[in-house]
Amino acid sequence: MADWEIWAVIGALAVATAATRSSFWVVGQHVTIPKRVQEMLRYAPACALAAIVAPDLILADGHAVLDLSNLKLVSGIVATIFYLLRRNMLQTIIFGMAFYTALRLMHVF
Repeated sequence: MADWEIWAVIGALAVATAATRSSFWVVGQHVTIPKRVQEMLRYAPACALAAIVAPDLILADGHAVLDLSNLKLVSGIVATIFYLLRRNMLQTIIFGMAFYTALRLMHVF
C-alpha cells in the first residue's frame, strides 16, 4: 500500500467519524426518536460493557475455559453476586478486583 493510500484511508475515516458524530448537531430537533428506541438506547452502555468484559472473563489462551481454573470467570461471578446483593458499582469493582487478586496470590486452584 502506498503512502498516499494510507493517508487517503485516514482522511476518509476522519471524515466519516466527524460526519457521524456531528449528525446530531446538524439534524438537531428535526428528527424525533420514538419512545421505544429511546428506551432501548438506555441499555446500550451496559451491552457494550458486557461485550468488552465477557470475552476477557471466558477466554484464556484463545479458547473458552469454563471451569474453576479460570480465576477471572470465578471472580466475575462472585462480583456479579456481590452487585446483586449491594447494588453499588464502585464497591463491586473494588470487591471484584480484591477477590481476583486474592485468588491469584493464594494459588487456590
